[in-house]
Amino acid sequence: MATILVVDDELGIRALLSDILTDEGHTVELAENAAQARALRERLRPDLVLLDIWMPDVDGITLLKEWAATAQLTMPVIMMSGHGTIDTAVEATKFGAMAFLEKPITLQKLLRAVEQALVKPAAPAPRPTPAPVVSLRNHADLTIEAAMSVPAPLALPIVHSPQPEQTFELDRPLREARDAFEKAYFEFHLARENGSMTRVAEKTGLERTHLYRKLKQLGVDLGRKKNMLGT
Repeated sequence: MATILVVDDELGIRALLSDILTDEGHTVELAENAAQARALRERLRPDLVLLDIWMPDVDGITLLKEWAATAQLTMPVIMMSGHGTIDTAVEATKFGAMAFLEKPITLQKLLRAVEQALVKPAAPAPRPTPAPVVSLRNHADLTIEAAMSVPAPLALPIVHSPQPEQTFELDRPLREARDAFEKAYFEFHLARENGSMTRVAEKTGLERTHLYRKLKQLGVDLGRKKNMLGT
């Protein structure tokens, strides 16, 4: 089991996450601000950090940037917020966050995000690149809208092995860009789950009725999803 550092200024959130993760067999340490988080990260070298964005002294994004800039981002970080925006979610992933969880956090999404983060290497600190391309790979809980907020005219490659890379040009109206991304997102999950609407609903966090309406709205062809991954 892992050592997990939970950083949140709300006592109730810290206690709840601690109880859940402890029941799962993890060792949990708690910090209510950035100063405590720095000290515990240095002393414990946790396997994973759950980091709240909005804190009264130093916010979570600033702390994440600090760790990335000083080569201390040696562990995966999952950002949390009840007031997060699309921009903050994308910014967090740019600076090394593995996932973004919106409060109130469901038990299913929390445990899935923690499980996925613990089997991945920590994200490297950001480096300048000549081609300004943002790549989102396996960020399971990053909201669809978050992925669409990268400033134009950047191209957003969405890669889901073994599918070929898909590139979405963002120099277009926001609604069109979001619809294109969402269609690819749902087509991928339908293919991966072999067309099972029940499993896709569970994976995407949507009710089946809402999922059917969404797929119809996006024009997703349910009849050909089983062949999209070459199966």
